[in-house]
Amino acid sequence: MGDMSRKRQITIVDLAEAAGVSIATVSNVLNRRNVPMSEETIRKVEEAAEQLGYRRNVMAASLSRRKSYELGMLVPGFGGYYGRFAEEMQRMAHLHGYHLSVFSAAGFDPEIEKRHLDVLLQRRVDGLFCHGLAMSQDATRQIVRDGTPLVLFNGWGWPGDIAIGAVNLDFAGGVEAAVLHLYESGCRRIYYLSRPEAHAVDAQRRLGFQAGLARLPEQVESGILETQRYPGSVEEAVDGIGKLGAGEGPVGMIGFDDFTAFTFMSAVQSQGLRVPQDYKIIGINNDPLSALCYPGLSTLDIPYNDQAKLAMELMLQKLGGKEAEGEEGQPPQAEEKNDAADTPEIRIPLQLMARLSTQP
Repeated sequence: MGDMSRKRQITIVDLAEAAGVSIATVSNVLNRRNVPMSEETIRKVEEAAEQLGYRRNVMAASLSRRKSYELGMLVPGFGGYYGRFAEEMQRMAHLHGYHLSVFSAAGFDPEIEKRHLDVLLQRRVDGLFCHGLAMSQDATRQIVRDGTPLVLFNGWGWPGDIAIGAVNLDFAGGVEAAVLHLYESGCRRIYYLSRPEAHAVDAQRRLGFQAGLARLPEQVESGILETQRYPGSVEEAVDGIGKLGAGEGPVGMIGFDDFTAFTFMSAVQSQGLRVPQDYKIIGINNDPLSALCYPGLSTLDIPYNDQAKLAMELMLQKLGGKEAEGEEGQPPQAEEKNDAADTPEIRIPLQLMARLSTQP
C-alpha cells in the first residue's frame, strides 16, 4: 500500500490505486451494489479502506447522504428462540426493503466479538439489533458513537445513552402467571429450574417466580434449583428434589425453557413418576415439539412476530421510515416503561399454553 498523507481526506481514487482496481469497482463495493464481483476483489477494497482509515469517512458521509439499507443483528447463538427470532427479523427487514445480516456471539468469545464489530462498521449498517447478552455494552458503544442507532431485544437495565429502545418479552409476568396456574392445578410445592449463565434473562424469570409466590393465598413449599444446559444437570436437580411426588400431591416445576422442561419430564418419568399426577411441568418458548410430545407440555408462547414488528418499528422511526405494520395492520399493544436512567422499554406479554403436563 502506498504512503498517503493523513492531512487530507482519503478518496475512492486513493482506494482504487491501493487496491489495484477501478474506481467503479470501489464504488460498487462500498455501496454494496448487486453487481458481479469476486470475493478477492471485495476483500482487497475492504482491506484498503481499513488500512487507509476510509471507513469512518464513508460512515460520516452516509449519515447525511443516504442509507445503505443494511441492518445488523447480534444474537448469543442460533439455537431455539434466537434462531427463530432471527428468521422473523430477516423476514420483517425484507418487507421494508432492508437486508439483515445476523451474527452469533459464539460463546462470548472476545475475538469473535471484535470481528463482528469490525464487519458491522465496515458495512455501514443503518441500524443494529442486539440481544442483551450478545455483546458487551462497551462494544456496542463503539457502534453508537459512529452514529448507528441500536435497538435492544431482551435487554434489561442498559444505560439510556446506548440504545434508542428495548423490546423485551415479559418473562417475569409470564412466569408469575405460570406459578398461579400450578397452584390452581393443585400444586402446593413449586420449583423453578433456573439457568444462571443466562444472567439477565434468568433474572427476569426469577423475579416472576417470586412475584407469583407472593400472590398465592397461602405459603407453599418452593425453591430455585440451578441447572446448566446439559441433561445431567437437570437430572441432578431431580435427585436433589427426591421423590416429592410420591403420595403428597403434585409438585409444580417451571423450566427455564422447553429444553429444560423436556429434560426434567424425561428424568422423572424414567424414575417411574408420572406427569401430571406426580409432577406438573411448564416450559418456556412453545417449541413445536411441546405440542407433539406426550404428555403435551404446558409452556409460555413467544410472540415472535409481535416482537419483530415492534423492534423494526422503533428502528424505522429513527431512520425516518414508515411504521412496521406487517400483514395484520397495527403493531400489537405492549406496555411501555420509561426510566430516565435506563433504555426505554417496551414489554410484550406472553401467553400460557396449558396442555396435559399441568392438567388438574
